[in-house]
Amino acid sequence: MNFPSKLIENAVNEVSKLPGIGKKSALRVILYLLKQEEKSTENLSVALQTLRKEIKYCKKCYNISDDEICSICASKTRDNTILCIVESFKDIFAIENTAQFRGVYHVLGGLISPMDGIAPEDLHLDSITERIKELSVKEIILAVSPTMEGDTTAFYITKKLKELNLKITTLARGVPVGGELEYTDEITLGRSILSRINYD
Repeated sequence: MNFPSKLIENAVNEVSKLPGIGKKSALRVILYLLKQEEKSTENLSVALQTLRKEIKYCKKCYNISDDEICSICASKTRDNTILCIVESFKDIFAIENTAQFRGVYHVLGGLISPMDGIAPEDLHLDSITERIKELSVKEIILAVSPTMEGDTTAFYITKKLKELNLKITTLARGVPVGGELEYTDEITLGRSILSRINYD
């Protein structure tokens, strides 16, 4: 791609490093910003710099937060007896958007993956037991990806918490709403059959 300006080229190269944005999309963003008032671009720049400098990670659950303790952990309306364990804060966004969960979270910061050199000690696993006792947790929800790494991590956590005599559940896995059986992979379809439910 040829650029009329080195400044534009540099800006496009930086923006195209963002996930899901190629060079053409990055160029559109840059040209859009050039058309805006200078104040608008400055506001964006200040917002990003402030984000990088001031964003915190919750001391309890490791979610991203404006304060030392995130709004979910600080809330008096959440059910502290249900702890949902997720891989990253992106998963919290996804679950919160369903408006179906009123418990609290624990962010692992990744999944166990020997192939990638990620061991249990590289994740926020040690503090789970402390939180369970502190919050008097009765149920653990393992909301990790249904991958080999996710299953390995779930198995490790289940084994680690076995002596605490807790209810440990995982997200249901099956055919997506609106999906057609002929296009569903064998593992998902097999799990759907094994985890079938009563038709009410």
